Amino acid sequence: MGVFSSANKKVSFRAKDTLVCPVCKEEQHREELMSGGGRLIAGKLTPELRRLYEENKKFGKIYPLAYILDVCPKCLYSSFPKDFAQLSEKEIITLKNSAPLREKLMKTVFTEVDFKKDRDLVLGTASYILAIDCYHFRENSIAPTPKKAVASIRAAWMLHDLYKEASYRPYDKARDFYYMEAVHNYQKCLDLMQTGKEPVESATYMLGPDQDHNWGYDGIIYLNAYLTKKYYSQLADSKAEQMKMLEASKRYLSKLYGTGKKSRNKPSVIVDMSKDLYDELGKIIEEMKQAETSVSV
Repeated sequence: MGVFSSANKKVSFRAKDTLVCPVCKEEQHREELMSGGGRLIAGKLTPELRRLYEENKKFGKIYPLAYILDVCPKCLYSSFPKDFAQLSEKEIITLKNSAPLREKLMKTVFTEVDFKKDRDLVLGTASYILAIDCYHFRENSIAPTPKKAVASIRAAWMLHDLYKEASYRPYDKARDFYYMEAVHNYQKCLDLMQTGKEPVESATYMLGPDQDHNWGYDGIIYLNAYLTKKYYSQLADSKAEQMKMLEASKRYLSKLYGTGKKSRNKPSVIVDMSKDLYDELGKIIEEMKQAETSVSV
């Protein structure tokens, strides 16, 4: 198949092997991002563990996250590649019946999408929104919750990028919605790590949350605390419930920070960021306690 380009330079190519949708049997050739050649210029790591990339003067803007998921251009079934063909008969029926809802969702958020075209920021964002929708129908055996968590945070990141480029569309509202989806799913991930209702360990290969480094379980603990700090006022109405969530996040974070200090194998960047976040949570909790005391006096 042909090689595709950005700014008239080669960026991606179509794989030779045919990818068949298990839901509607549509055939396609997966688009792959070409590596090397100075295409990706890594920038800073954000507090959300997102790796930013500088615009390449030769190749233009490249969004590596846009090429990760497999998406059927016909029925809009989307998933991480390892899960794409692993569907039960029940899942196939459910995903086939829900195809019109996915089409409606795409029209609501983007007006129109065409996954036969080359991936760009819009299609990359759409792929994660579709994946979240599809993983709602997947069975616990493939650990859908951590995959929804990662897809949600990536969708929020990319919607933020879209809003910066096209603020005349309500991408900011969609961004905020998927940030909240990420909060709820990361909180569920921590519960699942305790209960074992989903095999979270089977999803360690894609926990990311970004592509340049897989922070694994540390990423789940850190992002849960970070997102809880960011959105605690929206997660619960009462101050007591808000404080309970913040304290729980702080306890998990203390384990990450504590083991990080003892282990030379744990990257210092996650340990340092966890320590800073731990201190920030402590300040918020203390301020809430002081405010509660002053009201009761």
